[in-house]
Amino acid sequence: MSNIAVILAGGTGKRMGSSVPKQFMDLQGRAVIEYSIETFDRHPAIDEVAVVVHPDWRGKMEEIAAARGWEKLRRIIDGGSERYMSSLNAIMAYINEADDTNLLLHDAARPMVSTEIVDRVVAALRRHEAVGVAVPSTDTVWEVHPDMGEALMDTSEKCEVGRFVARIPERRLMWRAQTPQAFRLPLIRDAYQRALQDPLFQATDDAGVVRRYMPGTKITVVAGEERNMKITRADDLSVMLKYINNG
Repeated sequence: MSNIAVILAGGTGKRMGSSVPKQFMDLQGRAVIEYSIETFDRHPAIDEVAVVVHPDWRGKMEEIAAARGWEKLRRIIDGGSERYMSSLNAIMAYINEADDTNLLLHDAARPMVSTEIVDRVVAALRRHEAVGVAVPSTDTVWEVHPDMGEALMDTSEKCEVGRFVARIPERRLMWRAQTPQAFRLPLIRDAYQRALQDPLFQATDDAGVVRRYMPGTKITVVAGEERNMKITRADDLSVMLKYINNG
């Protein structure tokens, strides 16, 4: 059994309003992406590391890789226009590997993934073919729907469409998903093959693809950490700096 960590870094920075994708922004003198690569590269249970990056930033990634000399980083894979395409490109890059190969798919925008999280994921993969990382929600979560009656009456583009609380799930059952999300190669391959045959296919993460298209598969959840947060706004970088400086 081999464990391959795939760092998904195909974004271009549009949602952050930056000319530099968040995975290449400076964080304490290093690019954001370097932190997660370092964690996986040093982990004894990880056999190989790959990075999926937008073609426009491939040169930058190659430059960083050459400077750092990571031993396990062996592939830089072109990403797609959508996140799921980046995952799919990674799956296809390893399509001929043995059936007991595990892919650990991790967002490059989560630089603070810890050795302990990787430990938990790898341990779970010995017994399960799909593993997710999550933390319990400390907030009550609302399922919110648009108020279509109000929307029909609203003729002003400046006025926000009304919303209403449709359902309040039990908080103890709500967990916030993180990465890595890890899968046995044949499972994630077959899930995407089925997904691509669905004209209504859309996905925000790989666990969602498995959950929808391989419904008989249980996705085992292991504990994440608050510091394994995702950078989504510019001010999240200051939070990351606090984590780095506090050890």
